[in-house]
Amino acid sequence: MQLFYNPDITPSSDEFSFDKEESRHIVKVLRKKEGDTLHVTNGLGFLFTTKIIMGSERKCTVKIIASEEKEKPGYHLHLAVAPTKMNDRFEWFLEKATEMGIQEITPVICDHSERKFIKEERFDKILQAAMKQSLQCYLPKLNPPVAFAHFIEAPQKGMKCIAHCEETDKKLLKDILKPKQDILILIGPEGDFSEKEIQKALQLEYIPVSLGNTRLRTETAAVVACHSVVFTNEV
Repeated sequence: MQLFYNPDITPSSDEFSFDKEESRHIVKVLRKKEGDTLHVTNGLGFLFTTKIIMGSERKCTVKIIASEEKEKPGYHLHLAVAPTKMNDRFEWFLEKATEMGIQEITPVICDHSERKFIKEERFDKILQAAMKQSLQCYLPKLNPPVAFAHFIEAPQKGMKCIAHCEETDKKLLKDILKPKQDILILIGPEGDFSEKEIQKALQLEYIPVSLGNTRLRTETAAVVACHSVVFTNEV
């Protein structure tokens, strides 16, 4: 099955049209024609079965013939990750985390961050492509970048963890995870969180965690944390 994405489609829609770029891809590249079936998601959990009624490269229009709402995961995984110096590494994390089924991502700007700006539009496209490739119907929420000091003070739901490299008492993440549990995990920049940031998190009852015995790159640590949570919730 090949999955397409359109955020404007709703369960009450009868038909809709793809934009020019997507229409050209469907008709010109994939050679779809009138009468062919397309599967579409709106990123909000719905899978729509549609049939092409007008196969134009400028405006491909489909009629909805069936819809199904996919069950939400029984947990909420939120990763707050410092943007990496090299954009492609953060983009790799976004892609892999989406394929695994993450629900929410927040780029956090830390004391040691070398990159303080992100390309939100490009990141959104990466999330959409990864969702379609992995045949999922829930698009992860990508929040705007925020300073660590502001993020840490905001209320969060579920268990809160901070993964850092300091030689202090930490718990293995895999040892504290439980199924059906909302969780937020903070992942720092290449230079790790500052001592001040770590202490602030601990004051706010974040649990210090380790992701293993080796030192991981930011994007690797984020993927490892994501997989650990998702794997714990596999049934």
